Amino acid sequence: MDSLSQLVLGAGIAAACTPARHRRAALLVGAALGTLPDLDVLPLSLFNLDPVQQMTLHRGASHSLLVLPLVGLAIWAALRRWQPVREAPRAWLWAILLVLITHPLLDAFTVYGTQLLWPFAPHPAMWSSMFIIDPLYTLPLLVGCVLGWRWRDRIAGTRAVLAGLLLSTTYLGLSLGAKALVDREVDAALAGTGFEQAPRFSVPMPFQIALWRVVVMTPDGYLEGERSLIADRGPLQLRAYRSDVAAMAEAAELPALRQLAWFNRGFMRAERVDGRLVLSDLRMGVEGAFFFRFAVAEESEDGWRQIRPEQLRTPRDVGGRLPGLWARIWRQPAID
Repeated sequence: MDSLSQLVLGAGIAAACTPARHRRAALLVGAALGTLPDLDVLPLSLFNLDPVQQMTLHRGASHSLLVLPLVGLAIWAALRRWQPVREAPRAWLWAILLVLITHPLLDAFTVYGTQLLWPFAPHPAMWSSMFIIDPLYTLPLLVGCVLGWRWRDRIAGTRAVLAGLLLSTTYLGLSLGAKALVDREVDAALAGTGFEQAPRFSVPMPFQIALWRVVVMTPDGYLEGERSLIADRGPLQLRAYRSDVAAMAEAAELPALRQLAWFNRGFMRAERVDGRLVLSDLRMGVEGAFFFRFAVAEESEDGWRQIRPEQLRTPRDVGGRLPGLWARIWRQPAID
């Protein structure tokens, strides 16, 4: 999730766990610790990493549920002499641990991929029920933290913080319920097509959980469609797109391709562009405007030869797409 969401989530959790007289200190410490795991981008920037390495190493060790409890204990021990922690050591221990642990768990609700079990290497978690920025999730937390700060140690401040946490957590639950409804429509659309067991994912379109994007992998490419839980009736409509799966198979053992396939579970589009193999991550963006596109190899007489991966810029007009996205939530296009 975006930095503001993680900041106010951490602040709210810390304020809820600690005594009311410590609330302002807890809000500040929680905000800092809620941001801490994402600072892995700073040490990563010190190394000469290529774009694929930067993408796949982010949300790694700093987001591991096996590492963060140890970090939390170390931070708590370092703060033991600070007056608030000295007055309520157990409450502050829980506050620090919960702030750190909830950060990667919230990230896992997005589609990017979070390595919850690093240093073990299962596919990164991507529960994909939330877009990376969603004001309806963040706003209750922000309001709760602002009121909690303003009302200092008053009971109204405690209630405001708890209400923000309750509303935002309820919204997370609603996102999972919305995803289940969309996935049910995908199952119905694929029944009898031969693609019932095909790899697939669903993810909300930007800033809400009413309109969803669906991608289903096929032997020669993928299917893509949208589903509005408000407007759409009838079967889910899916459009077919081609991918150069032969080229991707030929280059399958190249390190960059293997790393991407592990990270995104194979949800990639392959194409030849000016003699190079270009891979697009299908999980983020839309057709023609994917956020992550990498040139990873070039053609040679002996087949594909790996190059230092290069991230390609893709024209994106997020602001210009918002009116159409908003309209699509409320209106179903003509069924083909």
